[in-house]
Amino acid sequence: MTNIMDNFIPKSDFLQNMIDRGYVHQCTDLNALDHKLMGNAMPAYIGFDCTATSLHVGSLVQIMMLRHLQKAGHKPIVLMGGGTTRIGDPTGRDESRKMLTDDDINTNMDGIRQVFEKYLIFGDGPTDAVMVNNADWLDQLSYIDFLRDMGIHFTINRMLTFDSVKLRLEREQPMTFLEFNYMILQAYDYLELGRKYDCALQMGGSDQWGNIINGVELNRRVDQREVFGLTTPLVTLASGQKMGKSMTGAVWLNDDMLSSYDFWQFWRNTADADVGKFLRLFTELPLAEIKRLESLEGSEINEAKKILANEATSLCHGTAAAIAAEDIAKMAFEQKSLSADLPTVLLNKAELEKGVAISDLYVKSGLAQSKGEARRLIKQGGAKLNDEKISNEEAIITTGDINVEGTIKLSSGKKKHILIKPE
Repeated sequence: MTNIMDNFIPKSDFLQNMIDRGYVHQCTDLNALDHKLMGNAMPAYIGFDCTATSLHVGSLVQIMMLRHLQKAGHKPIVLMGGGTTRIGDPTGRDESRKMLTDDDINTNMDGIRQVFEKYLIFGDGPTDAVMVNNADWLDQLSYIDFLRDMGIHFTINRMLTFDSVKLRLEREQPMTFLEFNYMILQAYDYLELGRKYDCALQMGGSDQWGNIINGVELNRRVDQREVFGLTTPLVTLASGQKMGKSMTGAVWLNDDMLSSYDFWQFWRNTADADVGKFLRLFTELPLAEIKRLESLEGSEINEAKKILANEATSLCHGTAAAIAAEDIAKMAFEQKSLSADLPTVLLNKAELEKGVAISDLYVKSGLAQSKGEARRLIKQGGAKLNDEKISNEEAIITTGDINVEGTIKLSSGKKKHILIKPE
């Protein structure tokens, strides 16, 4: 398949930066979008549903895109799904999302707002970010009028071809009519943002491509406006796992959900193969410096991981928090808080690269006699990985869980500890 960027040389700073850093996967019309970006400050948006009181690192690619957009002289629009969260995006899911109350949604929205205040400058200027809530217009819709005016632009035949619908049906999982409406409402959001803010670009993950196309086409059919869609590739770890979770759960962006130290450790434990990619996506280091850092080998790559952790944590929690996290890590690890006298079990590194079930690792280490015993230990709260409690009985351990000492520390209760050393 031909890459959409083959023979394409961007003129706009924003697209050049997005391509160089690996953000671009699909675009409705790269050349026309590039031309549009060469003009005045262009409003662009990404939507976020309010399903929790914080976003996690799985949303960080989109947040960084909005940050780069603003720094390139354009206007970010953060669309909060106060209305669409009541339905729930069916994309990538086999079952309906939990229905949230209006109070739940408003509480979640307040928490998510705190995330964006760290990454964007909000205000009334031409490039200042704005945060809007789609409930402001979706709550006002008359159902019959909406069906008559918008429904004629969508065919069931086309909607059934989109992954969010097709995959659910192929797996013979039920999809409610409520969820089926989600893509229409998302398209309508784009129409409203075009009218209210002259928004000309919607960005999102590659799983949102079908929904974004709907919005682009609805703008063209209803208002005869040329607007664009741009998606990012799915970000996975070298192990194949989806970006967004660590051994102990989701890597939240709000410090009341996850401490800045644990956030720093998540990046510090990045697999060697992911360092360059993550430096491009999640920091603002110059590309030449990133190229130097990702070329480091052996133990030197650990310095690149510390820089990644410091840069990512500084953006999310501030420079002081990043420095404090690194100092704590030095005290805990580099000053031999991990005792050299702990018994050590060798493990083939190739196994870790593929991923090892946590229950299997407890059996291999001798801390559990069976998988069942390991799972019971986790249920009872007595299992720890690198001194962090393990909550997921089905967790998979990978090279990303190797600590700064080059080992993985497993604990059973307060007194039994084993170091797993990859070789």
